[in-house]
Amino acid sequence: MKLLLDTHVFLWLHTARKRLGDHLPLLEDPHTERLISAVSSWEIAIKHALGRLPLPEPPQHYVPSRMRAIGAVGVPIEHRHALAVAALEPLHGDPFDRLLVAQAQLLDVPILTADPAIARYPVRTLVVGSGG
Repeated sequence: MKLLLDTHVFLWLHTARKRLGDHLPLLEDPHTERLISAVSSWEIAIKHALGRLPLPEPPQHYVPSRMRAIGAVGVPIEHRHALAVAALEPLHGDPFDRLLVAQAQLLDVPILTADPAIARYPVRTLVVGSGG
């Protein structure tokens, strides 16, 4: 199974594994392909620069090393992904999450998130904390 990880799920996988609850075994399964979007790197870099996301090392080292640690595959931001955001209803105000939704739709993969607002979009969503 392929899964696109929302940014906080990616971070929790390294810092707060218990928060992932019933979804942790799926993330640990060697048959699960964990996808990390470049939008998550962008979000992490911005929040770190603003002082809103402390990290043990600079984001340009942290993100790639943590992706390698979990065997994640990077997903680039393509023009078609960015443009697909225009077709999304304004159900969510976070531009990072809206781009993740567009990518999940176009890649036809579920997104693993703790944000129930993402599940309001027509995209396969696994919500951390929902038990399923």
